[in-house]
Amino acid sequence: MKMPNLLVIMLDQLRFDCVGHHGSRLIKTPNIDRLASEGIRFEKAFTPIPTCCPARQAYINGRRPETFGALWNFKNGLPVPALAPTEYAWPRELKQRSYRNVLLGKWDVHPEHTPLDYGYDTFVSFASYKKMVEEKYPEVQFHAGYAGERNPIPVEDSQTHWLSAQACHHLKELTSGETESPWYMQLNFTEPHLPCRPSEPFASMYAPEAIPQWGGFKETFHNKPYIQKQQLLSWQVDAFTWEDWAPIVARYYGVISQADDAIGQVLQTLEESGAAEDTIVVFTADHGDMCGSHRMMDKHYILYDDVVKVPCIVRYPRIIQQGGAQCDSFVSNLLDLPPTLLELLDIPVPSFFHGRSLVPLFKGEEVPDWREDIVSTYNGQQFGLYTQRMLRTKRWKYIWNTTDVDELYDLEQDPYELTNRIDDPDCKELLIQYRARLYEGLIAEGDGLVQNEWMRNQLLHNAIV
Repeated sequence: MKMPNLLVIMLDQLRFDCVGHHGSRLIKTPNIDRLASEGIRFEKAFTPIPTCCPARQAYINGRRPETFGALWNFKNGLPVPALAPTEYAWPRELKQRSYRNVLLGKWDVHPEHTPLDYGYDTFVSFASYKKMVEEKYPEVQFHAGYAGERNPIPVEDSQTHWLSAQACHHLKELTSGETESPWYMQLNFTEPHLPCRPSEPFASMYAPEAIPQWGGFKETFHNKPYIQKQQLLSWQVDAFTWEDWAPIVARYYGVISQADDAIGQVLQTLEESGAAEDTIVVFTADHGDMCGSHRMMDKHYILYDDVVKVPCIVRYPRIIQQGGAQCDSFVSNLLDLPPTLLELLDIPVPSFFHGRSLVPLFKGEEVPDWREDIVSTYNGQQFGLYTQRMLRTKRWKYIWNTTDVDELYDLEQDPYELTNRIDDPDCKELLIQYRARLYEGLIAEGDGLVQNEWMRNQLLHNAIV
């Protein structure tokens, strides 16, 4: 049997609740929805870290980014290591088995080394797109900053559709029949990362006055870490009302629908090639975006579900035969995908991987020892260093903030994480249990934050309990 192809589509800062089939917002994503209806979607998928560079490095390496020094984005603030080419990268396993590996779009794994140093044969960056825009649209300038604005460039020349055109070109080449080699295409959009600049008709698709507030917008910051309220001042959004945020959210919606349209072109080309039945298609995101929830901008210094919970969809007709399946098990998308894809390709899975293969979940099998919680981490960024570790179960979320008040949320009673229960005496025993579980998980995965007695004592002998 021919080895399957891989098409992995990753968006940047896409919230879990901003995909149409989830039904919680007004947003339209018909092509992503169709992918979900033909495969399996994971309702509890979480990023290992809600920061672009370390998240993508974790995906390439298969381990938590803290284990190899990828703590925050290498292009902002204090210097930080990145995943070196001497480190393991699972795309090399495919190349050794005659796969043709192509990466298009956003990279963010290393500031100097390209995908060609990590097992890819072809890399198409945005450099040629920027050159095209400079030559074809020299008069276009943007002035609104991170709040975003309408893009006057026609949608056919927008970055989303330029990238999809590149992907379609390479798909046609890979499936032309001139070679029997299987292929792996990694398609990385920068959208909907702020600033959002949708082109028409997507720029006008959503009326700001029709967009409902986020559930977390009524944030008061009572009993919350200092850094959260400070973020409003750092971004200069402390006086924003929902009327100020609604146009920003409308543009966020618009650029997501625009990206969905571009993805539709890629999926259509795959269908026309005749290779769809033999191709594993993955759709996910590196992390989410606050976009006004909790009155905050971007994704820093918090581990709310707004930024750690992400869409994750897999379509593979050979294994996932019942389309529209839904899985409620906890999934670490960027850590579980590497072992999953290697298993599907019959390639040995390294023992040092931190994720688990999702293949049993594809088949609907009972997995008695599947994880009952999920961990996400954060280490700081351009506004200063700030370490956080999150343990989330179905009902509760505990966040260890090493230099400020911890957080505890009852997601059953408080799904938008507005009321911090950390000093509730009724939660004392729960906190002791969750801190121990978090510590054990961090130790098992080699997190350097807890590799000394002082941090161990802080987590296991916290004064609040």
